[in-house]
Amino acid sequence: MIPNLTAIIIIIMAVPVLILITFLPAFIELKKPKDGGPRMIMAKIPQVDLGITHFIPISNIEDEQKFDTSLIQTMAKIIVILPSLEV
Repeated sequence: MIPNLTAIIIIIMAVPVLILITFLPAFIELKKPKDGGPRMIMAKIPQVDLGITHFIPISNIEDEQKFDTSLIQTMAKIIVILPSLEV
């Protein structure tokens, strides 16, 4: 004999309803989309002559990056103390 027939019937009926409610907005959007899709934006932009454009030189950030030694020393002191802290 099935131990809890009512619970099994409710689960069998509830799972498909839950799936339908979950995916219903996606099904409706696929059936009647509100958006027309991607547009050809580049077709509206006129051609640009590359000879007229100016190229901006990009500086190398890694060469300009300098570390503050006092900050590094302070961080090193903090990192040394961390393992000895009790939780």
